[in-house]
Amino acid sequence: MQFCLAELVKRTSMKRSIIMVAALLLSVMALAQTPKEIVSRMEEAMEKHEKEGIVMTMDIKIPILGTMSTKTYVLGDKYKSEGGMMGVKIVTWSDGTTTWTYDGKKDEITIEDTAHAKPDENKGDTEMFTGVADGYDVSLKKETDDAWYLLCKKSKDNKEKDDPKTMDLVVAKGTYYPVSISAKVSGVSVKIYDVSFGVSDKQVTFNKADYPRATIVDKRDGK
Repeated sequence: MQFCLAELVKRTSMKRSIIMVAALLLSVMALAQTPKEIVSRMEEAMEKHEKEGIVMTMDIKIPILGTMSTKTYVLGDKYKSEGGMMGVKIVTWSDGTTTWTYDGKKDEITIEDTAHAKPDENKGDTEMFTGVADGYDVSLKKETDDAWYLLCKKSKDNKEKDDPKTMDLVVAKGTYYPVSISAKVSGVSVKIYDVSFGVSDKQVTFNKADYPRATIVDKRDGK
């Protein structure tokens, strides 16, 4: 009986030691990751799902006017962005060549060559997540059991006037998926969040049948 008890104590102590060593190793591994490595792994995780498409929500807060919230679906060169401000619904589609914009107030759809569309209509919001470390010094503000909270400060050698001075980036542990990124430029606050993957071609393709009563204004070259 004494032998069994001693053996049990010994085995229990060994298990505790193994658990403690494993926990220590995990802590060391976490500490070994620099903020730039975390960002790099986030970008790698996003690239793996690039062919699946990405969905995200963007809030743009403009002084006096208020906040405009848009949900964007991106699949390859195609994307759809839907949102509104001050009660007006705006939906934009693009296939890389043609851009369709629906104005809910006018019940009107404007068709343009993508090259002539407004600059912010020529790209998806995913660009804020790519090359985060380029031109920025990244540091760890804090971390929780679920995520890293990173602060990106504009580097002294970054001469891009339109780049925000700072950006706050949150990256999920385990998956390295982006949780959110926020910045402020010229008094305008921008935040991207609710990031997920998986977009169908139908979700990013304009279909006139969805707006049977809308007036069409075709501004494409040769039209």
